[in-house]
Amino acid sequence: MNTILIGIIVANVLISYKGFNDYAFFRKYEFHIGSIRSGEQLRMVSSGFLHVDIMHLVFNMFTLWFFAPVVIEWLGNFSFVMIYFGSLIFGSLLTLLFHKNDYSYRAVGASGAVTGVLYSAILFEPDMMLGIFGIIPIPAYLFGILYLLYSIYGMKAKNDNIGHTAHFGGAIGGYLITLIKAPSLITDHSLMVILLAIPIIILFVMAKFGKL
Repeated sequence: MNTILIGIIVANVLISYKGFNDYAFFRKYEFHIGSIRSGEQLRMVSSGFLHVDIMHLVFNMFTLWFFAPVVIEWLGNFSFVMIYFGSLIFGSLLTLLFHKNDYSYRAVGASGAVTGVLYSAILFEPDMMLGIFGIIPIPAYLFGILYLLYSIYGMKAKNDNIGHTAHFGGAIGGYLITLIKAPSLITDHSLMVILLAIPIIILFVMAKFGKL
């Protein structure tokens, strides 16, 4: 077992559990535009270790547990940590950009970091298969694309406290950092590089035309 991966998962579980049972703690460290713009930048990282509920936490940690070993195998521990935290920060920055004038906007979740790892893993092994609900086989790249399209829906619906915008920032972070670390992927898996860029392009087109 990889101790760095285990450490990140344990940190998410412990901090999220504290947040489930301590409302003041949750509010102090969640992503909140008004607080961040007043100087509490720590929230841009700390919010990535809080979750809305057990199911939100389990889904993110299960996804991380499945995809992180692929990234670690290809790039090693240091680059994995770089992708994880780089994607987390990219997610927070994109959220801040998209919601900078909505001072009441709040969100939590490791989704940005996890989506970055997901995108990185798919770039390396686009043909791997996932079993949705343990039954339905689906190519990992299709899962990644559908996951981001679902995030667009979540951004538009705004009916929960999950950081859907961070999914996209994380995807961009994981995508760019991975291609910088392994530029040969652009020629080796060029179709996948293009396919995974499509949801990101859709997001910015929708934002440009005020559809979010």
